Amino acid sequence: MGQTTLQGILPVLPTPFKEDGSVDISAMERVAQFCIDSGASGLVFPGVASEYDHLEADEQFALLEAISRLTAGRVPVICGGGKGGPEKIGSNILRAREKGVVAAMVLIPNKYAGDPEGAQQFINAVIENAQGVDIILQNAPAPVGAGLEVNELTRIVNSSSAIRYVKEEALPSGPRVTAIIHEAPDHLLGVIGGGGARYLIDEMNRGAIAAMPAAEITDLHVKMWNAYMENGDEVGARDLYMRTLPLLIIQLLYRMHLTKYVLTQRGVLNNALVRAPLPEFDSYDESELNSQLQSLSDLFEIAPLRSLNV
Repeated sequence: MGQTTLQGILPVLPTPFKEDGSVDISAMERVAQFCIDSGASGLVFPGVASEYDHLEADEQFALLEAISRLTAGRVPVICGGGKGGPEKIGSNILRAREKGVVAAMVLIPNKYAGDPEGAQQFINAVIENAQGVDIILQNAPAPVGAGLEVNELTRIVNSSSAIRYVKEEALPSGPRVTAIIHEAPDHLLGVIGGGGARYLIDEMNRGAIAAMPAAEITDLHVKMWNAYMENGDEVGARDLYMRTLPLLIIQLLYRMHLTKYVLTQRGVLNNALVRAPLPEFDSYDESELNSQLQSLSDLFEIAPLRSLNV
């Protein structure tokens, strides 16, 4: 670990399930391949968008092994630390290192909201149990994470050179990205955006080096990133941003259910089954979602949209 600088679009892969509720390895391979074909700069698993807190350890590592085997070093794989205390998360990270991952993302849990000292002790304990691994410190808003303030977060970052990146998702994320970059110690390689790419243009403007959205429109996020960051085409990037934003607003409500629905409609997944307790689409939701997908269909070159009733 520690040899690869992360940048660009790093999608968080969803966990596909079979009709019997078990994890679907072959479907996971299809999702990973879709993201690679889309131009993703790396793959992330498991994260919040992977329903990591609804996965057993054996399921998590079977899927991670399949992802690493399929990528075969073509793109870096980033693991999530998973759930549990520092010893368990550290053990997860070390086990993932054996699968070839290049960095590990650690979420500051919600129970440390308003308790930066406790958060620092937690992170330091994880690092102690996963020595030699580059850490991505994930600061997500409540109820998922602690949503620490910037001064609290930077204090934690400064405490350990193992923390190489911050994934900032607490809102408003833009000013936080700017502040963290301004206050960053030399060992921090960069700030990564999250929030489902709903603020991607702002994050790129402010110097974020990467983004970790969900995977359903990885191809469009890559086009957006490349237009802005590589080709200097802000107009083209903003056009893509405006076209995708309505879909991402719906995703804010339905989360992994929407991700899997879109990937199913694009022929990557067989179903949209989730384990997480999420709201179901009603007929109005589905009609609106299909309309949004149809409006983007001319952009879906890699996995064309199935015929929809809109």
